[in-house]
Amino acid sequence: AELSQRRLLSSARKQSPLLNIAPRVREALSNGEPVVALESTIISHGMPYPQNVETAREVEQIVAASGSIPATIALIDGRIHVGLSDGDLLRLGNGRETVVKASRRDMAAVLSQRLLGATTVSGTMLAAHMAGISVFATGGIGGVHRGAEDTMDVSADLTELGRTPVAVVCAGAKSILDLPKTLEYLETQGVPVVAFGDSNEFPAFFSQHSGLQAPWKLQRAEQVAQLLKTNAELGLQNGVVVAVPIPEEHAKASVDIEQAIEAALRESERLGVKGKEATPFLLKRVVERTGGASLLANIALVKNNARVASQIAASLASMGGSQGFSTTASYSPETRTDQPLLVIG
Repeated sequence: AELSQRRLLSSARKQSPLLNIAPRVREALSNGEPVVALESTIISHGMPYPQNVETAREVEQIVAASGSIPATIALIDGRIHVGLSDGDLLRLGNGRETVVKASRRDMAAVLSQRLLGATTVSGTMLAAHMAGISVFATGGIGGVHRGAEDTMDVSADLTELGRTPVAVVCAGAKSILDLPKTLEYLETQGVPVVAFGDSNEFPAFFSQHSGLQAPWKLQRAEQVAQLLKTNAELGLQNGVVVAVPIPEEHAKASVDIEQAIEAALRESERLGVKGKEATPFLLKRVVERTGGASLLANIALVKNNARVASQIAASLASMGGSQGFSTTASYSPETRTDQPLLVIG
C-alpha cells in the first residue's frame, strides 16, 4: 500500500500542467477508485446532434452504474480536460463551433492555438495515460485502410496501441477497414488482442463475425484485469485491445449495413475522400443508406463496451489500484541517465 501511494504521489508530480482533471475524477484517481476514459470524437464527428450528446450522457451513466467513474476527454481552451461538464458535451456536439479531430499528431497544435478539439482513440489514449487512467471505452478502433498498400493510410490508433499502456475496450475495428492487415499490424506492434466473451472471433464493429480469429479469448472482466496487471508487472508499455462483439439483438442488421458500407466506400473513392475525413464521411453515408439502423447499432455497441470497460476497471482497481496498469515505468527527468549505451549486434 505504501509503494502504491508513493507511485501515486510520483505520478501526480509528473503530470503535465496542461491537464485539467475534473475534481471527481481526480479524487477517484487519488483514492485508487476505478476510472474509465471516454473519447470525444464520437460526439463531434461520429453521430448527429442531438443523438451524440444524449449518447455521451447515457454512456457516462452506464459507466457509473457499472462501478466506475467516467472521464470523457477533450481539448478545451488550451487544456486537456479529463472529465467534462454537460456544457462541454454540448459545445462538442451541437455543431455551433468548429471542432478539430485531434490525434497525437494534432494535440500540440490544437492546445497551443486554444482550439476546441475532440480526441480520437489515439489522442484519448495519450491523455488517459498522462492522467493515470488505465481503461478506455470506445466504439471501434481505427486500422489499416483498404488499399493501404498504395496509400499508406494506417490509423495512428495502431501505433498508439504499440506505445501507450491503456486498454481499449471496443467492438473490434471498423468494418470499413482492412481487418486482416489491421490484425497483422497490431501483432507487429506487440499489442495483445483479446476477444471478450464466448467466441474467439475478432468482431467487425457492426457484425459479430469477421472470419478472423483473435490471438486470445477471455470471458470475464477479472481475467482481462489480471492480464493488464501482468502486462504492467512485465514493464511493457503497449496497450491492449479488448474486442467485445456487438449485442446479438443489434447485430441482425449487419448484412444491410455491410452493403451500405461497400456503397459508401465506392462513393468515397470516387470523390477522393481521404485521411481523417474518411471515417466520418463513411459513417454518415452508412447512416443515410441504412435509414438510421447503423446509428442505433453504433449506439448499442458503444454502451455495451462502456459497461464491459467499467467492469474491467473495477476488477483492476480491486487488484491494486486503477492506475496500476498505466503508470508503470513512466519517464521523468529524475530517471534520466547520462551513462553511454553500448549495443552489440
